[in-house]
Amino acid sequence: MTSTSTLQKAFSTSDRVADVVADLKRQLTSDSSPSPSPNSHSPNSPSPKLLVFFASSRHPLGELGAALQAAFGDVPTIGCTTAGELVSGEMLRNSVVAMLFDSRHLKDARVARVPNVRDPDGVRDALRSFGEHFGTRAAEMDPRRFVGLVLMDGMSGGEERVMAALGDATNVAFVGGSAGDDLAFKETFVFAGGHAIAGGAALALLEPVGRFEVLKTQSFKDLGKRLVVTKADEATRTVLEFDGKPAALAYAEALGVPVADLPKRFLKHPLGLMIHGEPFVRSAHQLDGNAIIFFCQVTEGMELALLEAGDIVADTKKALDAKLAEMGGASGLINFHCILRTLELHGQHQCEPYGRVFSGTPMIGFSTYGEAYIGHMNQTSTMLLFK
Repeated sequence: MTSTSTLQKAFSTSDRVADVVADLKRQLTSDSSPSPSPNSHSPNSPSPKLLVFFASSRHPLGELGAALQAAFGDVPTIGCTTAGELVSGEMLRNSVVAMLFDSRHLKDARVARVPNVRDPDGVRDALRSFGEHFGTRAAEMDPRRFVGLVLMDGMSGGEERVMAALGDATNVAFVGGSAGDDLAFKETFVFAGGHAIAGGAALALLEPVGRFEVLKTQSFKDLGKRLVVTKADEATRTVLEFDGKPAALAYAEALGVPVADLPKRFLKHPLGLMIHGEPFVRSAHQLDGNAIIFFCQVTEGMELALLEAGDIVADTKKALDAKLAEMGGASGLINFHCILRTLELHGQHQCEPYGRVFSGTPMIGFSTYGEAYIGHMNQTSTMLLFK
């Protein structure tokens, strides 16, 4: 793989928006890249197609997003606030990371916004705009030709609605995550089409030049115990009963611990919806009496496996190495990485080793308030890789 085929990544730890934009533009349009300024490329040079960025919530996203859009002209731009940032070889805080896709990697890209995640018409309108742009209805799009990015307000509680609406309308895979706000849990933002949005979602539809793959990886083993949700308040992501017992009591009994100790075990022993032997993790957030509030929706009748955490660094390296070997390498990837994984890595002093897993591949990403692929989940990394 030569430098002319790798995706251009950049990051900035500057405090001022103007300095951040200058840093990113300099790195993304430097002499090391064949792509000159997006507004002044020659007919024979690669033309920019999409800018993706993730920013600490200390930066006002409206101002930052508008400044980036202005700096990169008419290049479609999509981004969100984070709970930590990732760039090849490093896990960062209080920074901005970005990746520029050009015509060597994308034939075309289109960005759309969903003003309210709870309004299904917003997703339909976005998909309609994609269909008009690409000349193919969303329901008829070839999932081998197209792939989507989805960024959602991480405090909205509406991610499942967005993913369900996408799944009902198209076979194209949408990969992404929920925006963060550096663990303040107050307000998160996404950016699309020149607008910063709270309570909404940002979508991008990509038509890559070459092969692309989705890698979903988590670090858990199935302990063989099952809990069935028998009573839930699905709107608030609250489980009231497992197997006809108060939820906290049943969960604690499955772990063999007192209820009082249960919150200490949530990170190490989440629950998972098993699909073809693969867990789609549902992480508990907190106790509410004997009820349990989860970070994503758990529905009545759902059977969940009790899981046990493993080695995030080793498991991620194994999964990524296997995917890269299968693809014959990658020009770059975007990593949507759960904040709960980040907190665990911090607690184990494993952030540097985790960052090094990606040192050989151009990568940007962020610590999310939930990951998106097929549905909404936790304690997972969903990655989109480009050949």
